[in-house]
Amino acid sequence: MTYVPVVGLEVHLQLKTASKIFCGCPTTFGAPPNSQVCPVCLGFPGVLPVLNRQVLALGIRVALALTCRISPRIVFHRKNYFYPDLPKSFQISQYDLPLGNDGFVELAERKIRIRRAHLEEDAGKLIHGEDHSLVDFNRTGVPLLEIVTEPDLASPEEAHLYLKTLKGILEYLEVSDCDMEKGSLRCDTNVSLKAAGSAADSLGTKVEVKNLNSFRAVARALAYEIRRQAQVLDEGGRVAQETRLWDDAAGATQAMRSKEYAHDYRYFPEPDLVPFTVSAEEIESVRRALPELPRAKAQRFVSRYGLSLADSKALTASKGTADYYEACVKGQPAKGKGLANWILGELAREMNERNLESIGQLSFPPESLLELLELIDSGRISGKMAKELFAQCLQSGRRPAELAKEKGLSQVADRSILEEAARAVIQEHSQAAADYRTGKGQALMFLVGQLMRRTQGAASPAVSQEILRELLLEEKR
Repeated sequence: MTYVPVVGLEVHLQLKTASKIFCGCPTTFGAPPNSQVCPVCLGFPGVLPVLNRQVLALGIRVALALTCRISPRIVFHRKNYFYPDLPKSFQISQYDLPLGNDGFVELAERKIRIRRAHLEEDAGKLIHGEDHSLVDFNRTGVPLLEIVTEPDLASPEEAHLYLKTLKGILEYLEVSDCDMEKGSLRCDTNVSLKAAGSAADSLGTKVEVKNLNSFRAVARALAYEIRRQAQVLDEGGRVAQETRLWDDAAGATQAMRSKEYAHDYRYFPEPDLVPFTVSAEEIESVRRALPELPRAKAQRFVSRYGLSLADSKALTASKGTADYYEACVKGQPAKGKGLANWILGELAREMNERNLESIGQLSFPPESLLELLELIDSGRISGKMAKELFAQCLQSGRRPAELAKEKGLSQVADRSILEEAARAVIQEHSQAAADYRTGKGQALMFLVGQLMRRTQGAASPAVSQEILRELLLEEKR
């Protein structure tokens, strides 16, 4: 039978605040275990939580950027369950009145609906040994915003695209460092299968997958789970509603526990946090302070710098790359296309090969890229030389002009030298020369390439093309 995957994602975003959501303990990553705790986040009897106002402001900022409707009434609930890394044995979260709901994230072709975005506190961290387990409560009480989609995603690839797009928006908002290795951005997936051709609102049995520490892991886990569930159904079995863990090394999910329903958590209003309202003026103040987001920035890049929409979207997908490009093109809009080509070409290739998250990690500042393009535009070096110089700059951390001078890199533009080499090329490749004379224009570029090879890439392509064309037309006459 043919099945259609139905996928929803839950993203847990650690908000960038100096202190926790309900107490004054710091949120510094990497501190010694249990060094950032107090009676409030450890759940001692008689303590009272106090909401961190900055958490609310950052949460509203994200919800508005995702076009969510903000709830004017803020209510916190207790979500009751036992985890050894939750000392209170309940989590303070939001239930029926989330901070924001009914938003969306726009992908290339359609919108992925956001069901809710709600505030909550994080749990601690368990460290398992061979015969013991340790718990670090430092993370307990760290502020989280959980962003939950509707079951709108239809494939692992679309889920990966959604996460990249969402992360880009969050980076622009500067509400979190979005570092998955530090746990600042975590994702759980919910996936089910339904028979192809079934009603749009029909859903199969939902399985949650946890322990996903990268976007690639999300895509791989979904692909595996879709295959697993299809096999269960094809063999006449029933998919169990459960939570499963992703084992990245094995490339498989493993059963963890049966999946809870909302009533299993026994939600009830948090008695120590009084409900309160957020004024329309406060919401509007946050809205006015929103930065230019990726989609709007991409449109501006098209109109201001003459880029294609595809290039503009690629440049603005990451705030770091967009900022790098604007630092380069500032005051030099005429170089916009050339700069985009280098950033999306050579710089992006280096980032991928080195598995870097940010263009800033390349140690090649905007000033160096501008200097490199100036060497090309002035005719001092060829494009091939520029690529070699770029690699050397990355290795040494030095500036392009300095290295070019030291290594004696320069483009040959002397007409007498190039004319002699061009005549030799025409003589060696007489068929290509004949083809050009009979109207086959592409033969000229072949001859230019041969001239570049003869001069070991030092010949000026523009001057070479001009000389070859003159010599070929001269012989034709």
